Order: sequence, then C-alpha cells, then structure tokens
Amino acid sequence: QVQLVESGGGLVQAGGSLRLSCQASGEIFGINAMGWHRQAPGGQRELVAVVPDGGSTIYADSVKGRFTISRDNAKATVYLQINSLKLEDTGVYYCYAQVTSGTMSSEAYWGQGTQVTVSP
Repeated sequence: QVQLVESGGGLVQAGGSLRLSCQASGEIFGINAMGWHRQAPGGQRELVAVVPDGGSTIYADSVKGRFTISRDNAKATVYLQINSLKLEDTGVYYCYAQVTSGTMSSEAYWGQGTQVTVSP
C-alpha cells in the first residue's frame, strides 16, 4: 500500500506565492511520474504539471511561467512552487505518483487534496 500526503495549501492574496509538497510512503520500489492536478469549484480535475523520472516537465498552458514542479527522489517527494497567484488558481490541488511496488506492479496513487484559495 502507498500513501501520498500533501501539505502547503492555504489562503493567499492574488499575486502571492505558495509551495505545495507531497510525500509518498509505503511499499515503493520505484516512482515513475509524479505530478499535480487541480479541481476548481464546480469544475473538472485538470492537469497542472508533471515531472517524469528523468524526463522533461510538462505544464498546463495556464500555469507556464508561474508554477514550477520539482521532485526529490531521495525523499519520494514532489513540490509545486506557485508564484503570481491568480483568482482562477483557486481549487483543490491533488498530487499523484505512478508507483512500482515490490511486486513490480505499477499503479497510480492520489493524495487527499489540499485547498488553495486566492483572494482579491
């Protein structure tokens, strides 16, 4: 079993910054991609950013230049640095990890979500 625990959400004024963290733990042989999705109120979950293991990062067009995703493999942790926050960045942010377990099976796991609220 694998658990993902997120932290770092909160209430921030437009133009401000936040740093989200997500640490994976449990029966982990390896982690392939790690990333973040978000879901705005009344909206669908959408991709924000992905960082493959050893690959190039991918960002949604709406966050390019403002968000930076990074990962620390030694800590099994993925980060999302969010700068120049906009009202439309409000939502629940979910991290995920594509994990290879000790049985060599690969499965995607999700965190419980962390709320980001941007105020005027």
